[in-house]
Amino acid sequence: VGNGIVVDVSKNFTKILEVNKEEHWVRVQPGVVRDVLNMELKKYGLFFGPETSTANRAMIGGMVGNNSCGSNSVVYGSTREHLLEVKALLSDGSEVTIGENQAPPAPRGGAFSSDISSETLNDKISGLNTPSGGLGAIISSQMHAILSDSFNQTEIRKEFPKPTIERRNTGYALDMLLNCEPYTAGGKPFNLCELIAGSEGTLCFLTEIKLHVDDLPPTEIGLVCGHFNTVDESLRANLIALKYKPSASELMDHYILGCTKANKEQSQNRFFVQGDPGAILVVELRGNSHEEIEQKAVAMEAEMRAAGLGYHFPVVYGTDTKRVWDLRKAGLGLLSNLPGDEKAVAVIEDTAVDVNDLPDFIREFNEILTANNLYCVHYAHAGSGEIHLRPIINLKTVEGNKQFRLIAEEIATLVKKYRGSLSGEHGDGRLRGEFIKQMVGEHNYQLMKEVKRIWDPYNVFNPNKVVDTPPMDTFLRYTPGQQTPEFETTFRFTNQNILQHAEQCNGSGDCRKTHLSGGTMCPSYMATRNEKESTRARANILREYLTTAPPAPRGGAFSSESHSKSESKALPLGAGVATLEDVKEVFDLCLACKGCKSDCPSNVDVAKLKMEFLHQYYKENGVPIRSRLVGNFANISKIVSCIPWAYNFIFDTPFLRRIANTVVGFHPDRTMPLLAKNTFKSWFNSHEGTKTQRKVFLFVDEFTNYNDVEIGIKAVKLLNRFGYEVIVPKHVESGRPQLSKGLLDDAKRLANQNVSLLKDVVTEEIPLIGIEPSAILTFRDEYPDLVEENLLEDAQKLSKNVFMIEEFLSKEIEAKRISKSTFTTEKRLIKLHGHCQQKSLSSMVPAKRTLSLPENYEVQLIPSGCCGMAGSFGYEKEHFELSNQIGELVLFPTIRQQGEDVIIAASGTSCRHQIHDGTGRTAKHAVEILYEALV
Repeated sequence: VGNGIVVDVSKNFTKILEVNKEEHWVRVQPGVVRDVLNMELKKYGLFFGPETSTANRAMIGGMVGNNSCGSNSVVYGSTREHLLEVKALLSDGSEVTIGENQAPPAPRGGAFSSDISSETLNDKISGLNTPSGGLGAIISSQMHAILSDSFNQTEIRKEFPKPTIERRNTGYALDMLLNCEPYTAGGKPFNLCELIAGSEGTLCFLTEIKLHVDDLPPTEIGLVCGHFNTVDESLRANLIALKYKPSASELMDHYILGCTKANKEQSQNRFFVQGDPGAILVVELRGNSHEEIEQKAVAMEAEMRAAGLGYHFPVVYGTDTKRVWDLRKAGLGLLSNLPGDEKAVAVIEDTAVDVNDLPDFIREFNEILTANNLYCVHYAHAGSGEIHLRPIINLKTVEGNKQFRLIAEEIATLVKKYRGSLSGEHGDGRLRGEFIKQMVGEHNYQLMKEVKRIWDPYNVFNPNKVVDTPPMDTFLRYTPGQQTPEFETTFRFTNQNILQHAEQCNGSGDCRKTHLSGGTMCPSYMATRNEKESTRARANILREYLTTAPPAPRGGAFSSESHSKSESKALPLGAGVATLEDVKEVFDLCLACKGCKSDCPSNVDVAKLKMEFLHQYYKENGVPIRSRLVGNFANISKIVSCIPWAYNFIFDTPFLRRIANTVVGFHPDRTMPLLAKNTFKSWFNSHEGTKTQRKVFLFVDEFTNYNDVEIGIKAVKLLNRFGYEVIVPKHVESGRPQLSKGLLDDAKRLANQNVSLLKDVVTEEIPLIGIEPSAILTFRDEYPDLVEENLLEDAQKLSKNVFMIEEFLSKEIEAKRISKSTFTTEKRLIKLHGHCQQKSLSSMVPAKRTLSLPENYEVQLIPSGCCGMAGSFGYEKEHFELSNQIGELVLFPTIRQQGEDVIIAASGTSCRHQIHDGTGRTAKHAVEILYEALV
């Protein structure tokens, strides 16, 4: 981010200040998130058009700074076209309003008044730091001087990108100002907001933003998903698509599509993909009826086929359109999933040209790549003449470092040839700022430097961006010739090591979603809105530590081979180097919810990174007593289960519980789970179950065995009623408590034992099912990464035949082996909260389908992320308040709104406990609800 001051407006500048439905504008603070804004505007029948792929966390202030647009820019343009007015702080501290006609000619004393004589100009400059320093007047006068000069006008119109290019963020937008009155007859009213948009925070600091908003577009949408053999085919088809006035035309090439196959979440969004196309062009058509869209789609397909373009044209409607767009938007993050050190590098990924030039431009572009022995991914905004292009480069090598600069230089020359924009929507920043002079010419570049001097004479705002930018291959994360160390870890990181896994985080910020945006990731960030608590902060601090820290002693925390080997003989060590304690602090509020494993497009499993980090940290510093107690939950429960009355007396008596909690390090106000009078296994051993040909194995987790015994009993009786013989095979505890506390040696021992005991027992015909999601899903998630090498294949095979009980019942319902006839016909409403790992590693669909089995049971998902308890996290005194904050985001308020006749469902034992403590309501496991519905 450079050497300037970083101001985070995402936490406190988040108010939507005013909506004017009649005049179609909204006034907001810069930290308002684009999608959150549109949720509010929808109430008025309005919306803000520009839609970045990051719209669920992109802030309006950032969208102004970057002049962001998005897939629908063919209709709604960029943020610049919507920016009406801003309130801002100038570099002298004065507050100004910038809007229409607030430049010459303007009345004296008005905002940016220009009535200023040349004699007093120097006096005004010298008085900037006085309360009435008049910097606004100086800006107004000197901008007028630049724009009214005829030679400047000629140079700007000659050298800037073609006016027909919709996406253009090359330097300061002097060309856009020149298109205004009085410099262009009949142009738009003069508004310096044209300059503010795309200025990347280098001119002033915005405190309020006024935006034009549009009426909501037609709701009927159809996506024509054209399949093409090559990218070139798709780009030529794009020119045909534009004749039909689409609201978007977006490209995905075969590299992007290939990445989606391996991504858990996105693989489910490939439902419309047939075979392995070289490219897919998604053309969005809007209309007032299904028939209107269908007519356009049929005509467009016919014209493309007549031109010999494309071979498959499915049209997607309804809720499935979101799945298609989710697949496209995931492109950026998916590119970071490439194993090893070669990555799709953001170097020339933002070029934009006239859409009619796009096929020829991309052909020449790829010829340059081929000449340099590189290949590239292609995706995004074909309809606007901008394809995001990312060559695959290893920046850790000397050769890769040279390629990085060489490709930037060659593509800059190509873009200039087509009079394109090197920065279409992502901004110039420190990557492309060096090439602005080449893009606009020496004279115009000097004008841009003058603009920066006029607005910010002391270089206060975001220095060395846009102008005076250092070379693009300086201040790089990796030192040329740097080798990736090998680290000794207990977890297995397939085809990479722990550092490379952390490096998969590309900073796309999906983890900065608010609770209004949905998804699980990242609960602590949703509650605190602190960057430090984001998932990417955790990945980045670990990457920093593993990259720059001195080698650890063999066997110590993250001991490694060749920790600092590189041709430069040194890594960038210095005052900013992270320590183990820094990493521990940043990881502290990670709830290990596993949301990142599915929500993050790069699938960075920060819960796994945290577990490994804690394991390594404890090697150096010893294991805290509380972590030992939590990790040994099963052993402690086994001992006290002999005298459950004594344990329950202590923890069911408030003042005794408060004392005991305080001693252990739990919060005194947190209630504790009580022990059942008898363990589940003791009940099961005396239970006369059903003997049938249809058998299932039941994994008895440590929570079901000691605390939630009634749920286990009802699960067995329910399965018996459905005609299944329940068998409890020989096994040990799951290891979930040990994993949560980083006690990986203990967890690995249990994983090895369970895989050894069950590998020859569990089969596709007789699967292993479990009641507690976090416990049974260890077989699917952590075990294959944890067991000894000789058990790896067995663990992988076993994981395919292990299911949550809801998953198993859902499959049996689909196979029509379970009937509705055994249930009540009474009407009931169920509000279902999903366990984090249930959502991340499985799906809520099986649970919803299972609970909908009784004919008149209506199941509604609570749109909550993590409940906030997360194993022992919510019990711990230092995390108690945050735990409740997370619950209060969505879960608690939703439950409080429900009447007593509404059933609250939650599969996780921690979730049920959190709901009880937070709302006073009793939540039930799915098997309890179904059992009680039997007739």
